Amino acid sequence: MPVPTSPRIAIVTGSAQGIGAAIAERLVQGGDRVVLLDLLPSVSDTAERIGADDAIELDVTDIPTLQKAIREVGDRYGSLDTLVNCAGTCGRESFEELSLATWNRDVNTNLTATAFACQAAVFPHMKRQQSGRIVNIASVSGKVGGIGSTDALNRSGAAYASAKAGAINLTRWIARDVGDWGITVNTVAPGPIASPMAAGGDYGVDRLPIARMGTPAEVAGAVAYLVGPDSGYTTGTCMHIDGGAVLA
Repeated sequence: MPVPTSPRIAIVTGSAQGIGAAIAERLVQGGDRVVLLDLLPSVSDTAERIGADDAIELDVTDIPTLQKAIREVGDRYGSLDTLVNCAGTCGRESFEELSLATWNRDVNTNLTATAFACQAAVFPHMKRQQSGRIVNIASVSGKVGGIGSTDALNRSGAAYASAKAGAINLTRWIARDVGDWGITVNTVAPGPIASPMAAGGDYGVDRLPIARMGTPAEVAGAVAYLVGPDSGYTTGTCMHIDGGAVLA
């Protein structure tokens, strides 16, 4: 079933700043009606700046509140066409110093919230519509076990890398489950991107085939394709936006 023409109704989590804000802005520019979800109070300012329809301040690890918000957006607008899960946290502790608190925070934010946000988007709205686009923002850390130098402070941590690997495989699992309903589910895996999460890290970009940091706008471009009308035969895939980091 073809993706609906604009204005589509889209939700982007983790969209107050960085990659999430760039994705939301790109969707707004494409004519979509976009609702931003983020823990940061500045999400309302971002929504106003980019011309989004609404902003909801919430913690995605509060699963009942997250699911209620997603379903209410679909109820309010009469449909839910696009979900982009971008909310994330990234601890940088060494494995020796890794705490249970960091593990739980990164896994709950990057993996658990992604799973239950997808569930809330599919049931009931996308299934009932027999159409939908879901994109989960993972990381090449989930492919190579963390990116950056071997120094723990400059490398994405074990919990983050594990959760992002889980998100990649979660995406594949859901894609197999919902394809008959006209729903596609894909992953975008950024590498070193100049964003608040990457601030201060040494990613050794001089060793990459494309020897620079990427931009949030470049990640947003990949998402725009995956939620757009030309991607109807693409599901379960993981698109690397990483300057060749998985090759280095």
